[in-house]
Amino acid sequence: MAPPAVSVLRSPDALQHLVWRGDQVASAAPGIATGHPTLDAVLPGKGWPVGALTEILVPHTGVGELGLILPLLQRVPERRWAVCIAPPGQLYAPALSGAGIPLERLLLVDAESPAHARWAARQSLNSHSCEAVVMWLAEADNGALRRLQLAAEESATTLILIRPATVAGQPSPAVLRLALTARDGGVDVRVLKRRGPQLAGPVAIDLPRLPVRPAPSPQSTQPSGHAVIHALVRPLPARSAPAGLRTGAG
Repeated sequence: MAPPAVSVLRSPDALQHLVWRGDQVASAAPGIATGHPTLDAVLPGKGWPVGALTEILVPHTGVGELGLILPLLQRVPERRWAVCIAPPGQLYAPALSGAGIPLERLLLVDAESPAHARWAARQSLNSHSCEAVVMWLAEADNGALRRLQLAAEESATTLILIRPATVAGQPSPAVLRLALTARDGGVDVRVLKRRGPQLAGPVAIDLPRLPVRPAPSPQSTQPSGHAVIHALVRPLPARSAPAGLRTGAG
């Protein structure tokens, strides 16, 4: 004989913890603190999501995206890696080191194509040895993004894609989407997507100044007068060698 069914009665207060309402910020597993308290305050989990995909949308390279993720790269634990894939320019090692990033725990991946970049991201996530994976990615369909989201979820790793602002209207499986706008001394961050109500306005973030800065490129679209951390990238020289992997200290 089958055992009798057991009914579990819950109080209304208890049920509120089981249901997420769209007008409330959802409870979430603790994230990795962004290093910007005003941003943490509006994010579920109070930081970068772990085991999930985050998108940072920028109008052009150098708007402040590296400054925003700088604290994440600074706090990579020993025996763990931070991986930067397909940056649009050469990451400037003296500035990275001067900003407190442990170069011996930073891996840089040059990608020959968006498909190669996505493959490198999945391999990095599947290694289960990375604290964070950051990838600059302009081209990806929804299926490719879902595969990246799944890989991040299965590896319990923070995955951040830096993408052009023009993709803001496209669907994305990202659990968090942020749009950046440069301002004097920092960036304004608009939260386009989170598990919670839409914010009334952007979050203003001040970015630290660089101890070392590369010479600006004539082709740079960065506004003059900005001496903040988004100057960490300088254009890549033309190369004939195949794409590859290297450490930040190399």
